[in-house]
Formats: sequence, C-alpha cells, structure tokens
Amino acid sequence: MQWLRDAGLLVHLMPELDATVAFSQEGGRRHKDVWEHTKAVVRQAVPRPAVRWAAVLHDIGKVPTRRFVGPGKVTFHGHAEEGVRMFRRGPAKRIGFPEELRERIELLILYHLRGGQYDGGWTDSAVRRFAHEMGPVLTDLLDLSRADVTSKRPGKRQRCLTLISELARRIREIEEQDARVPPLPPGLGNLLMTALGLPPGKHIGALREQLELMCSAGEIEARQEPAYYVEVVRSRRLAEGLQVVAPRGLAGASAAE
Repeated sequence: MQWLRDAGLLVHLMPELDATVAFSQEGGRRHKDVWEHTKAVVRQAVPRPAVRWAAVLHDIGKVPTRRFVGPGKVTFHGHAEEGVRMFRRGPAKRIGFPEELRERIELLILYHLRGGQYDGGWTDSAVRRFAHEMGPVLTDLLDLSRADVTSKRPGKRQRCLTLISELARRIREIEEQDARVPPLPPGLGNLLMTALGLPPGKHIGALREQLELMCSAGEIEARQEPAYYVEVVRSRRLAEGLQVVAPRGLAGASAAE
C-alpha cells in the first residue's frame, strides 16, 4: 500500500483510499491519520481476502463525512454507510471482485463498527440478535474488529481485544446452549390455548414456530417462564395474523351444540 502511494499509483487505482493520506480523524493538536490507521489495520488483519480488503477500505467513508462540532471534536456520522456507497461506485467496479467476495466486503464495511460496540453489558438476546444479523460474515467481522484496534495505549488496546474475545465466547456458548435446550418451555401450546382462548390446531404450532424464530433472532428472550411468551403473543398481537382452523371433530361438536 505504501509503495503504491510512493510510486504515485494509488491515486489512480484507488483515489478513495489516497484521499485518506494525512487526513486527520481527530481534532485539536492530536493528529490521528486515517491512512496510517488503515495500514495498521491491514497489517493486523488475518490473511483472508474479504477481511483484508475490508481492512483496506473500511474507513474511506470518513473523508466525505467528517464534521467539526466544537474545539477538538470531530464526527464521522454515517461513514460506514457512505463507505459502502463509495466502494460500489469505485473499487468494486474498478477491481472487478467476484460477486460473493464483493458482497462480503460490502457487509464488513457496513458493519465494521458493530463488534467494537460490545461493552460487556449486552443481554443474551442482544448477543443472539447480533450473531443473527451478522450471519455468514460473523467470523470475518470479529476478526476485522480485532484488527481495527490500533490504539497505542496498552490498557485500552487490551480492554478492546478482551471485550471482542468475550463477545465471541458468549456467541459460542449461547449457540451451544440453544442446541442443547429448546428455547421454549414444554406445555406452552396448552397454556396459549387456555390464556388466549384459542382452539387446538395447526395454528398453535405456527405460533410456537414464530416464537422460536423470534428467540433465535434475539427479538425476545429464550428459556423464560411460559407466562412471558403468553404476554409476548398478547402484546404483539401475534395470534391476530394466524388462520385459526379448529380440528373437524371440535368444529362439528361446536356446530351441533
């Protein structure tokens, strides 16, 4: 990367990246160069193409989004989203990535801040939701988050790396627990029918399936008391969208009465 810059080629190959040279991402006297930070991230990144390319391009959106908001204060709101747009307009077309690799790079640029936002206080549902949203790029994203820690302060650097490792550990533990223990309590179907006045039928299975999906996506907590899920169904009006069809015997008996 530095050789391309020194040879005068970077501005032609990746002008979006060249614009980060000597571009400060801090106000005041301190001068944290986006270009130097980017090189450090690439140096620390694991040697997988998607992670390395995302490391190269993850902060290009900072150039057009920098705003000075006070003495020594600067913001880059939306730089991840802008970085994806810049990637699509420029490097993605110029370099001609294979489609799958291009899509992974886009997602990693878009989500590159997410892993570093973990503070140790996330609930299991929040961790589950994070893993669900990151989907197939989860491992790459966590590796990119580790590489993105370039602080020269040993205490801060170690704290950040420890938190990312803790997040990865919690994801593994929750996945293992979900594989061993069903997310919903036994007997929930009967309780749903009693509490909500629903007849037996396939709609109860559909309701359970919807609750299981919500658990796996981290929208609601897993392995809670049955009353918790009854309240979820009631408060979110999940039963209203179901096609309630009672079994034939029950329907016939009701009609005869």
